[in-house]
Amino acid sequence: MTATETTPSASSAAGNPARKKILLTLTGVVVVAGLAWTAYEWLVASHYESTDNAYVQGNVIQITPQIGGTVQAILADDTDYVKAGDPLVKLDPADAQVALDQARANLAQTVRQVRTTYANNAGLSAQITLRESDVAKAQVEIARATDDLNRRQSLLKNGAVSREDLNHAQTQLDNGKSALAAAQAALAVSREQLHSNQALTDGISIERHPSVLAAAAKLREAWLASQRMSLPAPVDGYVARRSVQLGQRVAAGTPLMAIVPGNQMWVDANFKEVQLRNIRIGQSVKLTADLYGKKLEYKGAVAGLGMGTGAAFALLPAQNATGNWIKVVQRVPVRVTLDAAELAKNPLRVGLSMEATVDISQTGGKALADAPRAAALVQTTVYESLSKGADDEVNRIVAANLASK
Repeated sequence: MTATETTPSASSAAGNPARKKILLTLTGVVVVAGLAWTAYEWLVASHYESTDNAYVQGNVIQITPQIGGTVQAILADDTDYVKAGDPLVKLDPADAQVALDQARANLAQTVRQVRTTYANNAGLSAQITLRESDVAKAQVEIARATDDLNRRQSLLKNGAVSREDLNHAQTQLDNGKSALAAAQAALAVSREQLHSNQALTDGISIERHPSVLAAAAKLREAWLASQRMSLPAPVDGYVARRSVQLGQRVAAGTPLMAIVPGNQMWVDANFKEVQLRNIRIGQSVKLTADLYGKKLEYKGAVAGLGMGTGAAFALLPAQNATGNWIKVVQRVPVRVTLDAAELAKNPLRVGLSMEATVDISQTGGKALADAPRAAALVQTTVYESLSKGADDEVNRIVAANLASK
């Protein structure tokens, strides 16, 4: 191309004011948009971290029998709402009832046997008194026989008594000594018997006697086994994953169904590792659920950050030390608590997808918890009544068999 050919074209572009205006306007728009984006990033976006890799989690409470048995009745099914203490599954109670009756009889018999042991103390004490009387009587007889022998020995020199009478007196004395030895031995045996019996009874009441306590423990065990034939709901919630069937023979620990408390939900938001720099415990979180859409917003708070990535705790963790390795940005679960009132008004379900946005403008909080939990995370009092019923049954049987004490 020659110089003469380019000159008209350049002059034509320079002489087109409309095109120049468009280019300047476009350049201005780009600059303004860049400045606006920079301002938004600096003033707004940099104060938030967001992820759509977030899911609703909750306590999934497994219902498992504590003893084996045959399923007799199923009282709740999937999607049912149950309250704490409501029976869910009943097992055949026949075997447990037999064991309970045997334990009751054993406790009653043990109480009566222990009562007999305590009553023997009085009889053995009376026996000792009798043996002491026998010893005293034998000692009197020996003294009398000794005096009689001494008199006969003095009269033998004068011929007043015969040798036969003297021998008879000697025999009486020997018999008295033998009787005294026997009485003393019987007294020692009686005292040992009393000491042995008192060792079983001293310093303790019949109700606290070890034999009675052992029998009572057996009764409590049988009582609890009979009560555990009915499986109660430990908390209020919804039934899920029912697998038990009527007539099924189940062993202890077999999962039968699950209870999901609707008021115990949280969100695990899986943030990229590069997003965790400024996330702290206590920061506010805005969440939206795919179930309700963008118009419904939940308010939450960061409760804690996980101590490992999802890959590290996977069933088959990645082997990063191998040569065949590709770096992948890892994610760490951040637990977000939900407002109870909002959760009650708009219930969620375990596994639902969420979007979480954390306000990281305040970074004065802690990245990790540094103190143990002050109270129990979840708790139930349903099983306490079972133990109380066992104690009441033990007290009733013990009292009935001490009635004539």
